[in-house]
Amino acid sequence: MTTLIAEMFQNKNAIVHEDMKFSLNDTKNKYGTFKDSLKAPIHRWFTYPAGYSYKLVEEKIKENNLKKGSWIFDPFVGTGTTCLAARHMGMNSIGVEAHPFVFWIAQTKLCAAYNVRELENKVVNFITKINFGLLGDYRGASITHLPELLFKCYSQDTLKKLYFLLNLIEQEDLSIEERNFFKVALVGTLRLVSSAGTGWPYIAPSKYQEKKTEKEAFLTYFKQLQIMLGDVKSVCVDLNAFNAIKTKLINDSSMNGCEIPANSMDMLVTSPPYLNNYDYADRTRLEMYFFGMAKSWGEITQKVRNKLMIAATTQVTSSNERVIKLNEAISSADSHVYKYLSDSILALNDLKKIKGGKKNYDWMVTGYFNDLFLVLKNVSKFMKKGSRSYWVLGDSAPYGVYIPTEEIIGKIAVGLGFQRYEVEVIRKRGDKWAKNPQRHDVKLKESILTIYK
Repeated sequence: MTTLIAEMFQNKNAIVHEDMKFSLNDTKNKYGTFKDSLKAPIHRWFTYPAGYSYKLVEEKIKENNLKKGSWIFDPFVGTGTTCLAARHMGMNSIGVEAHPFVFWIAQTKLCAAYNVRELENKVVNFITKINFGLLGDYRGASITHLPELLFKCYSQDTLKKLYFLLNLIEQEDLSIEERNFFKVALVGTLRLVSSAGTGWPYIAPSKYQEKKTEKEAFLTYFKQLQIMLGDVKSVCVDLNAFNAIKTKLINDSSMNGCEIPANSMDMLVTSPPYLNNYDYADRTRLEMYFFGMAKSWGEITQKVRNKLMIAATTQVTSSNERVIKLNEAISSADSHVYKYLSDSILALNDLKKIKGGKKNYDWMVTGYFNDLFLVLKNVSKFMKKGSRSYWVLGDSAPYGVYIPTEEIIGKIAVGLGFQRYEVEVIRKRGDKWAKNPQRHDVKLKESILTIYK
């Protein structure tokens, strides 16, 4: 451990649990894991990577003894886990999400405008009409205009069925909310029916990744519709109480000055992108191509990648001012952090000249902390005095250069006016890559950073 890292860990404003001697079972029982959200009503409508369990949000609400009607904030709300859990607990919430497709998923999951009986009737009628061939023959669906990636992920027969369903949804007599519901069911169907390797993190339509067979598209979609309908019926039992809870979603970046009242938020729970070169824009390429939201890598860059906080080398170019120079305002918040980051960035610049792939990790780290600094500045304005902010984070070691992300964010937050922070380790990371000869040997972890206002 370098002298500078040691100084960071010894900061009087921090309480750090660094020895990694913890019980995984205790952590799972308390906070759950992402797998919880894959089984829970509404949370499970879209499988999104790097999330956390709704149980974490519920646990922190209880720990803070928040009263019903308190306000929860998530500056990286993703598909809405924090807001959904807050609403379940009777809390108001605000979530900010820059990714337009992911924002749309969150909007649909958090919709409170369904007439449950009407929605059920429309689902039953839709399934019935397709089963009896009353809506035409899918074989006539035109798919020649679709991007090449889709033909690598599906047989022509399955792709015609999927596109046929999309066209029928557009033609049905549905409200905006109902149409989004039917479409999100189709989103949930896309990766289930493909014979390609369409799991996490990206799309790999290669022979190596192939499944043996495709699932039948219509039946899979019908099942998804029925699951989602059941979720709505189970959750929307008391519509009056449901609608009394305020939930606001903002399609913007938390780096910008979102219109959130100062000193208004009682608690924050979030998980920003990890500094691990994961391209969230590419994660949704299959879905965006299918729904006509983008047709190329360039369009996804323009519509999504450029709007997201920098966390991947695919987001950095020499023309992007966010990645060329570390923001000197970070030095005003904490000079030790600024020096540590500056030295790390210089080391990464030297390493990329000799390492395979020549990854621009130096620019990625620069952009990452420049962006997070702006987020922290905004968050400091929104949070009430005495509130707590919980950040689920992972540290990083690009090319073996250790970046203690949670410590850096905690120290910057203190420099921006927060009182103190603490770090709770919740799991080890990186073990599955141990046998990769290109992998560094730095031990990594995932933690919950708690910042006290």
